[in-house]
This record gives sequence, C-alpha cells and structure tokens, in this order.
Amino acid sequence: MPAGSNIVYRFEAFELDPGRFELRRDGQPVPVEPQVFSLLLLLVGNAERLVSKDEVAEKVWSNADVADATIASRVKSARRALGDDGGQQRLIRTVHGKGWRFVGSVRYAGAAVHVQPVEAGGATTAADERPSIAVLPFRVVGEAGPLDFVAGALADELITDLARLRWLLVIARTSTFRFRGQGADCADVGAALNVRYCLAGTLRSSAHQVTLSVELARTRDSAVVWAERFTAGRSELPQLQQALLASLVAKLEVHIVRQEVESARRAPVPALDAWSSYHLGLDHMFRFNKADNGEAAAWFERALALNPHFSRALSGLSFTCFQDSFLEYSGNGDDMARRARRLAEQALACDPLDPFAHLNLGRSLWFEDAVPESLERLGQCIELSPNYAQAVYSKAWAEMTLCDAANSDAHAALAMRLSPLDPLRYAMLGVRAVSALLLGEHPRAADLAEAAARSPGAHKHIAVIAAITAQADGRLEQAARWISRARQMDPAVSPASFFRSFPFVRSAGRETIERSFRELGFGPRPA
Repeated sequence: MPAGSNIVYRFEAFELDPGRFELRRDGQPVPVEPQVFSLLLLLVGNAERLVSKDEVAEKVWSNADVADATIASRVKSARRALGDDGGQQRLIRTVHGKGWRFVGSVRYAGAAVHVQPVEAGGATTAADERPSIAVLPFRVVGEAGPLDFVAGALADELITDLARLRWLLVIARTSTFRFRGQGADCADVGAALNVRYCLAGTLRSSAHQVTLSVELARTRDSAVVWAERFTAGRSELPQLQQALLASLVAKLEVHIVRQEVESARRAPVPALDAWSSYHLGLDHMFRFNKADNGEAAAWFERALALNPHFSRALSGLSFTCFQDSFLEYSGNGDDMARRARRLAEQALACDPLDPFAHLNLGRSLWFEDAVPESLERLGQCIELSPNYAQAVYSKAWAEMTLCDAANSDAHAALAMRLSPLDPLRYAMLGVRAVSALLLGEHPRAADLAEAAARSPGAHKHIAVIAAITAQADGRLEQAARWISRARQMDPAVSPASFFRSFPFVRSAGRETIERSFRELGFGPRPA
C-alpha cells in the first residue's frame, strides 16, 4: 500500500481500499471511475449516517456546478459495481429528497502503524507499551428518540476523560464513531484501530429510567474482562455519566495496569439541554463541510444561549469560525479568524484546564502569523491530554510551517495512530507529504500527497500540495492535473491564498514550495 494508507473497508465479498484507490470483489479488482470510487468511499466511510446530496456535491465534486442527473448516474454506477440496483437497494439506499445511506455491514481491516520516538518536544509515541482502548458509541436498544444523541454524547465524554490518563492510549472519537450503529465485532475493532481493549455499551429506556450496560473486552480474543450496569432516572443522565466514569477508571486500575491512577475530570455540565445541544453541534462539526459547519455553529449558539459560560460550546463555536476562515466558506476570513481567537479566549477563561479550549486558541494564532506562540499553546493542550489526536495533528501542522520537517512528520504519523479513521486523515497525510518534500524525499512526498488528494473531503489546499509535490518529483502530468483540480475548486487559488492559510517561515523549505509554484505557472515569487 502507499505510505500512510492502512485501512481497508470490507462488506459482503468486497474490499474498498483507499490506499490503492481500488475496489475488489473476492480479491479481484473491480474497474470503477475515480468519481464513482470517491462516492463509494464517502458512503461506506459514513455508513452510520445519511449523506446528503449537498455533501456528495461538495466532497466528490468540490462544490462544482454538478447536475442532479450526473450525481444520479454515479450512484447508479456505484450500485452496478456492487451488484446492486435502484430497485433492490441492497447496499446503497436512497432517502428521497435527502440523500443516500450505505446500509451494508462494514468491517475494517488494517495493519499497525509504527512511529519512531520523537525526542524533541516530548511527544508521546505510538511505539511504546501503553495499553490502548477504543470507546465505541453506545447503542440504543429499542426506539431511539432523544436517547440517540445521548448514547453518542456519553461515549464522547468518556473518551475525553480517559484521554487525560497518561498511561492509556485512547483512540479519538472521530475514528471510533465510524462504528456507530453497526454492532461491531470486538476483533474487527481491534484489527481496524490496532487496540488491545474495546469498550462497548447499550442504552435502554423505560417509562421512568435509563439503563446503560457496558462491557470491556480484549480485542485479541473478544474475552470480556469487565461488565457492569448503571441505572438512573431519565432526568439523571449527568449522574449516570459520572457514575460510569468513576467506576470505569477504577476497573481499569484493577484489570489493565493494577496501579494507582489519579484522574482529573472537568465538572459536569449543569444543564442537560445545553449539554445535548453541544453534542449535536459536535456531530456536525466533525463532518468538515460548509453546510454542516453552519449547522454546528447554530447548535453551539443554542447551547450558549442556555449556558453562556459553557466552555465546550464556546470552543466548538471557535472551531467553526476557524474552519470558515481557513477554507474561506463565507468570504469574511479575517473577521472569522478574529472571532475564533476571541471565543477560544472566552472558553479558556471559563475552563483553564479544558484541552479543547487550548487547541482552539493555539490554532487561531496561525492567522496572526504567530506560529511559535501557537506551538506553546498546543504543547499545553497535549500536556493536559496526551492522546488528543487533533492537538497532536495541529502541532505537526505548526511544525510544518516552521519547516521543522522531522518532528512534523513524526507527529502527523502519531496523530494517524491515535485516530486511524479520522475525517481529517487527508490533512494528516498532507502534512506528511509537505514534511517529506522539505526533507528532500520527493517520491514519498508525491505518493503521500496523491493519497491525500484522492480522499473524499480533501480541499483545495490539499490539491495544491499534490501539485507542488508532483512537480518537485518531476511528475509533470500529475502536477498539471492537480493544479487544474485546485482551480476547479477555487478559480482564485494562488500562492498568496495558499500562504495565507499556510504561513511558512522564510526558509529554504518555503523557497522549495515557491519554486514549484513558479514551475506550475504562477509567476514571480509571492510577497
């Protein structure tokens, strides 16, 4: 497989391999067009939810003016490749007026990713012997209703608290939540995420109470090493959360490491309505497209209307403003950048120990050309939560712009280890591609960038990186194809817009990027 691509999606007799950009049936390649493959990857990779027509247009066609008939034709081709059709809808189901859902049972396979220890910066490595765990979103038994988001929110809160334990490697929610609603087998989770332990649970409600049953299992043999049941009144869900956290940490002490662990937990959110609004916003925020980013912002605003001092909601709103500025969703990039910083500072004032607040403040500094200060803030974030994949990735990104290529590459690889199925995987691959370019490893850089740019959701800057690295490696046709793709996404793409979002320091590394721009036909050195 190409570097950095180790996850394969399996369903029925099929394998969908992003690394090879290949669909296989019974081990034999099935020919599909690139757009059809990208569509399949988007649907299969999000099998737990509906994918809207707008999201398909944005992530497969990069918001180009694509006709409904064109999308329908690609869906038909995708079904044909899987032996499905519009009448049967065995695997790809149409939700009329809304979009599509992949309804097949998806399994995951993957090889372990080995990361070399990082001396500088004190990053935690994936090559150590720490026990590792994946917390799956809890499954609702019976009619979901309002418990649907509660099931995901409880698991998310658990991931956040467990990630503060330095001795435990915790897989990020953006990877574990890919298993939502699938009743995933423990061994499949272990193979896909390379973890020793898996925590799964079910949430069941009656007229007056809610019961959460959880199991901790070993992935190598699916043996259950601990199980427990928590019951609370329907109005007592925050207390249910706290009881789960306290008991789980105690059991981990006994069954995994048999050592004393002091756990720091943030105070429970006082208002369930604000808490639920925040988690609904979080679910949209991690889809990384314009429409869902706006939806997430609306939910965070609602949470803040109910609780103006809710640090997590302030941080979530900061995250959406950063995303808007970085990808120029609204055309008010500078205003959004300033708002992202202001909201992050407010979040930090409300909860100085919240890693999410530190992350957002650190990233907001990028737009002020203050990357060294950003690294200091991101370092504090990782101090608080050593397994926070988004923070480790953000640190890699900042190191990349400072042309600290060796540390950038190692931290991006570690972020991919912490979150193997992350929706920002393409961005992590992009950082590794630029790092390889700065290290003079041109073939590896071009391979990594190609894998990144072929991923659904990859934005214009990733296409530019694919063009730059291909140009540097002498793959001129490939470079021309990717710069054309970037211009389709944004006709105004330029060195100036690239360096606004990626503020590389003046260095030999930046000159390498500038030279590739000139060779791609972008004229003189940017100011």
